[in-house]
Amino acid sequence: MYNLGILLDGALQAGDYIGFTFFTGYMSMLAASIFFIVERGTVIDKWKTSLLVSALITFIAAVHYFYMRGVWLETGTSPTQFRYIDWTLTVPLMCIEYYLILKPAGASAGMLVRLIVGSVVMLVAGYMGEAIYVNQNVLWGVISTLGWGLIIYEIYAGEAAKLAKATDSEVVKTGYNVLRWFTLVGWAIYPIGYMMLPGNLLSGLVEGVDLTKTSPVDLAYNIADAVNKIGFGLVVYSIAKGATAAEKAAVAEKAKFATV
Repeated sequence: MYNLGILLDGALQAGDYIGFTFFTGYMSMLAASIFFIVERGTVIDKWKTSLLVSALITFIAAVHYFYMRGVWLETGTSPTQFRYIDWTLTVPLMCIEYYLILKPAGASAGMLVRLIVGSVVMLVAGYMGEAIYVNQNVLWGVISTLGWGLIIYEIYAGEAAKLAKATDSEVVKTGYNVLRWFTLVGWAIYPIGYMMLPGNLLSGLVEGVDLTKTSPVDLAYNIADAVNKIGFGLVVYSIAKGATAAEKAAVAEKAKFATV
């Protein structure tokens, strides 16, 4: 926990970079939610659910960031519980997005179950290491990484990867490749932040940091959340728009030949 000397009556102070990222995260994810809801009306029916889920992801995160920035400003402590509640809801929803975009290609319920199981293991173990068994955070971090690894295996070598490779839609194929890069590279920011916890593998990187004025872990988490949740949703949006345009073009072409 971090007791900030720059806190004053719950107000955001100059130099409070963590508080700044909480505010920008809250506003940007709320704006993204509104965008996805509005744009939902511009895609064909089979993609509306995907955009709704994208909006839910960013909206849930925005609500939690509203409370998290309050905890940070009022107490100067890391809002770990709120953060993991957020992740427990939003990460499985991101896994559901994989299922939704591959469902037309034949995605099975088993694929969805494997992705969600991987996310639950990743999150529960991460919470145990960060909030409950802090002295054993390396062990719990390894278990959490195994859950992430299950997701990575599924989207790079499992059923999801095979379906994406076999799909006839170039829009889905391209978008899927970008989404899994978010999961591989973007999600890697979280374990980097986790490993900065006291006693963990990267804790030496912040030994000279004044923890009464900043929290490198929260900074890493806040940046990762904004990049991954909004970016993930924008890729899903681009898939939906591209697939909608392609289907409308195909219908128009068919109608053109039908009138000849």
